[in-house]
Amino acid sequence: MASHGIRDKVAIVGMGCTAFGEHWDKSTDDMLIESSSAALQSAGITLDDVDAFWLGTMGSGLSGLTLSRPLKIQHKPVTHVENYCATGSEAFRNACYAVASGAYDIAMAIGVEKLKDSGYSGLVVSAPANDGTAATVTAPASFSLLAPAYAKKYGVDDQELKDVLTRIAWKNHRNGALNPRAQFRKEVPKETIACSPIVAGPLGIFDCSGVSDGSAAAIIVRVEDAHKYTDHPIYVKALSFVAGPASGPIDPAYDYTSFDEVVHSASDAYAQAGIENPRAELAMAEVHDCFTPTELVLMEDLGFAERGMGWKEVLAGTFDLDGELPVNPDGGLKSFGHPIGASGLRMLFECWLQLRGEAGPRQIQSIGAGKNKALTHNLGGGPGACVSFVSVVGSELD
Repeated sequence: MASHGIRDKVAIVGMGCTAFGEHWDKSTDDMLIESSSAALQSAGITLDDVDAFWLGTMGSGLSGLTLSRPLKIQHKPVTHVENYCATGSEAFRNACYAVASGAYDIAMAIGVEKLKDSGYSGLVVSAPANDGTAATVTAPASFSLLAPAYAKKYGVDDQELKDVLTRIAWKNHRNGALNPRAQFRKEVPKETIACSPIVAGPLGIFDCSGVSDGSAAAIIVRVEDAHKYTDHPIYVKALSFVAGPASGPIDPAYDYTSFDEVVHSASDAYAQAGIENPRAELAMAEVHDCFTPTELVLMEDLGFAERGMGWKEVLAGTFDLDGELPVNPDGGLKSFGHPIGASGLRMLFECWLQLRGEAGPRQIQSIGAGKNKALTHNLGGGPGACVSFVSVVGSELD
């Protein structure tokens, strides 16, 4: 794939993020105003300074009016994008490319989703009309197939794999307990996680991410202008998005132990960023832990662990907050829930805080010791038929 990237051509100079949770007292408009205002204040600019906007939402609005109406944007381009669970990241990717092209000086990427009183349960949204022959399967059921497939392929005992999945949930809730913006802000004992009611296959309630409302926003400018707005910009190193052929569910060879789309998007992102050893070179990663076995598989697809060894790395604490490569230091989808349009930018917000040394009690020590790059990842769809986004950002120019 010919992907040249825009390494060190644009920078993030301001970000804002609401608390995520069951916001029965806040509308989509309220959350958009809150996150955009925080991002503008962070960059020291006003709404009038922004040339163009990219809005990510899957089901909380149609067209650019979803943003222009509450913000009272005066006759400027507002582009509404949707790309499954990578929707917020897609808004960010497009805004970055627009600034890098020279079309605009300052752009805002913003994502939002209002799920709790939308008329739907969970992440369900109305599907386009079809011929009625598509299989009907819930997200927990689909992703639950990863666990037994992984155990069978790599010879992991069922109880041992249960311990691995439990530890992933425990880690992320432990991190989330340190984050005032998280939906769930308390540690959960491993015994409680392991014994939680079954949802699908081997997955219990604590193996599944929650459902929440939230919004996050970023301000993007060209690198040469970054220090006009902040002393500590975050530079974009790589942006990779791929959509797969969606043949997994009908392919007898697909074994549910890898996401090909993630492998391809990660490889492309690493090439753009000049990264040869992601485990050694990255200070942290925010990944799409929609379900605990998803995070396990992602550790291998993203190159953080050798094939068949990710489960051992989880048990060894490699991806803990004080481990070799902290994964989901903000608590991940497990602690934040998954307001679809906002999640990707929420992940980026954690990178913004960590790389600037502003993450408080969950600050990663290796960042102060010289590591200065972070990764975000989104996965939309299901095993064998999905889209994948990977970004790499850093606090220093290469």
